[in-house]
Amino acid sequence: QVDLAESGGGVVQPGGSLRLSCTATGNIGRITVMAWFRQTPGNQREMVANTVGYTNIAYNYNEAVKGRFTISRDNAKNTVYLQMNDLRPEDTAIYYCNVFCSTIGDQRPLSYWGQGTQVTVSS
Repeated sequence: QVDLAESGGGVVQPGGSLRLSCTATGNIGRITVMAWFRQTPGNQREMVANTVGYTNIAYNYNEAVKGRFTISRDNAKNTVYLQMNDLRPEDTAIYYCNVFCSTIGDQRPLSYWGQGTQVTVSS
C-alpha cells in the first residue's frame, strides 16, 4: 500500500504564488512517475506537470502552465513539489498528486492518487 499526503493549497490573488508538496509513504519500491493533475467541476482531470524516470528524469508540462509552474522531485524523500507562480483565475482547481510505482515484493507498477488540495485564485 502506498499513501500520498498533499499540502500547500489555498487562496491567492492573481499574480500570486503557491507551492504544493506531495510525499509518498508506504511499501514503496521504485517510483517511475510523479505528477500533478488538476480538475474543475464538470471537466476531466488534466495533467499539469510530471516527472518521468528515476535517475535521468524527464519533465513535462501542460502548455497552459509552461513558464509559470515548475515541478521538482526529491527522490530521497519520495516527494514531488509544484511551484506555481503568476497564478491566474483559470488555475483554480483541485490539484491531485499522482505516483506510478512498484511496491516491495511486487514489481508491477501501479498508479496511486492523493486526496487533492484546493487551489483558488481570486481577487
